[in-house]
Amino acid sequence: MNCAATKHRATTVVVIGAGQAGLACSYYLSRFGVDHVVLERGEMANSWRKERWDSLRLLTPNWQSQLPGWGYQGDDADGFMTMGQVVDFVSGYGRACGAPVHEHTRVTAVRAASEGYRVSTDRGDWQCLSVIIASGAFNRPSVPAVAQGIPDSVCQLTPHQYRNPEQLPSGEVLVVGAAASGVQIAEEIQRSGRQVTLATGEHVRMPRQYRGRDIQHWMHACGLLDDDWQSAEDLQRARRLPSAQLVGSPDGRDVDINSLAAQGVQVTGRLAAVNGSRLQFSGGLANVSKLADLKMGRLLDTIDQWIDSHPAECADIPPARRPERTKLDGSAPLELKLGSGAIRSVIWATGYRPDYSWLNLPITDRRGMPRHNGGVTELPGVYFMGLPFMRRRRSSFISGAGDDARDICHHLLAHIGRPVDWYWMSNTA
Repeated sequence: MNCAATKHRATTVVVIGAGQAGLACSYYLSRFGVDHVVLERGEMANSWRKERWDSLRLLTPNWQSQLPGWGYQGDDADGFMTMGQVVDFVSGYGRACGAPVHEHTRVTAVRAASEGYRVSTDRGDWQCLSVIIASGAFNRPSVPAVAQGIPDSVCQLTPHQYRNPEQLPSGEVLVVGAAASGVQIAEEIQRSGRQVTLATGEHVRMPRQYRGRDIQHWMHACGLLDDDWQSAEDLQRARRLPSAQLVGSPDGRDVDINSLAAQGVQVTGRLAAVNGSRLQFSGGLANVSKLADLKMGRLLDTIDQWIDSHPAECADIPPARRPERTKLDGSAPLELKLGSGAIRSVIWATGYRPDYSWLNLPITDRRGMPRHNGGVTELPGVYFMGLPFMRRRRSSFISGAGDDARDICHHLLAHIGRPVDWYWMSNTA
């Protein structure tokens, strides 16, 4: 799917990024008869292919892996894909759809032009009327400024760089951040025989299974994954929430503060400061844990209410058994040593940021974050895709790409003078 470099080409739409979001847009653009190209800096599903650790699996079950015209075809609908399987799923989708992907084509700039936009790449430029930016929201690890105080003798990695425990030096490990990546990496390293400390700030706790079903089954059944961005009580906060403490393991186990502590992980509060060879932690662990338990309880209340209101569909559902509250024994340390004989590695599982350094358009804020309304920007014909809670709670899931892509492409059709009604009228005989 590569193309020879030329100086200047024209198309109606340029889609930037060949992950699930960009490929779903390509599906609808092709269906609507809109000429376009998909530009990809690496290969299709590049982030899944090159920016994940070895043992990672999807957090969503296989039955939830759905894209427009494409779905999971295996015999383990309740299982969880490995990264290799995700790569095959997404890239197989691109090939099956005949998406016009130009791989190994890095976008270096996007600028306004006299008629539309100019997209510059390391293999030539494209002139277009519309641009869909589907390059992802997780391009660059977000490492806090406190990391600058860590001595050079201490190994520091982000989840983008971490692959497995064998790449770490001997000695204790600090994992900073207790969202999905942090708790999974902490568990894996602890099981490898190293002592792990997990620095925990605000987090979202969920059981993997509840009342005989995967938690995603209930989130889907209750309609929570389709919560609309326009009706969110605090949209910006919802978009910033850390990912839930879940692991896509074949045994369906939970991974949370309780399970990690039972395995020997030392849990402490948020990393507050680095003072020479000493790490200092906040004393707020109890408060953030109580808040996580409270929010989990509200979620399970919603599920219980939905089950009670659907007796015919839920006749065989077992009674509710809530997970135990977070157990804290008051021994969380407020200070630890760095260096020889103590913590020798730090994993910064502190979230991600998009990288729009190549975007020469006024559609990001001072922090470089995208400004949009459900993926629609202030500039005519410029759209984002694949962002957290972009149009729905599941926008950043594989299963969320299709509906968002359809909505964005409908808006795009109107922009280029082919409203949706035109498409349906011209394709019915």
